[in-house]
Amino acid sequence: MEQPGTTPPLTGAVRELATQVVSTLTSGGHSPVSAYSPVTTGDDELGLAAVRVLGADVLLPAVLHRTLPAPADLAVCEKAVLAYPPGPDASPTSLWSHRAMVRALAALGAPAAGATLAGPEPDAAWLEDLPWQALTHQLALLAALAVPPTGTTPGDAAHGALAPSAVADVAQRRTVDVARGFVRAVRRRGWLQAAAAGRWLAHLDGVPRTLGLDAGLEFVGLMGGDDPRVALHLHAARPVRDRAPAGPR
Repeated sequence: MEQPGTTPPLTGAVRELATQVVSTLTSGGHSPVSAYSPVTTGDDELGLAAVRVLGADVLLPAVLHRTLPAPADLAVCEKAVLAYPPGPDASPTSLWSHRAMVRALAALGAPAAGATLAGPEPDAAWLEDLPWQALTHQLALLAALAVPPTGTTPGDAAHGALAPSAVADVAQRRTVDVARGFVRAVRRRGWLQAAAAGRWLAHLDGVPRTLGLDAGLEFVGLMGGDDPRVALHLHAARPVRDRAPAGPR
């Protein structure tokens, strides 16, 4: 039995893996994620579960910096995808999380991912009519889909560009609702959800100019940045924000 105040092993492993990803992001994407810690190489079952929970964001440094990931990182992500496929009763969020990871692997040249990606996208219509609070919650769980399109480079990626998906289409149609969810998460001190919502907003068009997204993201980083998952989302938003036109948005 866990003692009060202790961190469950999987939670700790996910946080450690997120810390590795953030470290790699800040290094410019040149350091292999799996080289830093035994999270993905020690306890195999725990490591794979942590990779599956963090999902496509394990490969975020390679996706954002347009670099080739370390072969060990590709291999462990492929292994996690194969070890934890969505079950027949999987939720739409789980299906999309799996899809995001397979898509990232395929874009980076993983051999087994292309055939898996050939299947149809999961349905995203269930997001359309969700109340804005629930929409923000679900998009926060799917923030790994908030990445630039494959083929853009750090120097010329268009501001606001999103890798195409049905989830991204819904998010773009409901930008104002996502902005409301971001404000609500900040007011409730839900820093992880706020960072994830802010990551989506960094890519979306039509963000209300009165939101003050840049200042809001800075505040989230100041208050919640000790959580590596928060830092990861903020790093994912930063390259897009750095290329944004001057002035409030």
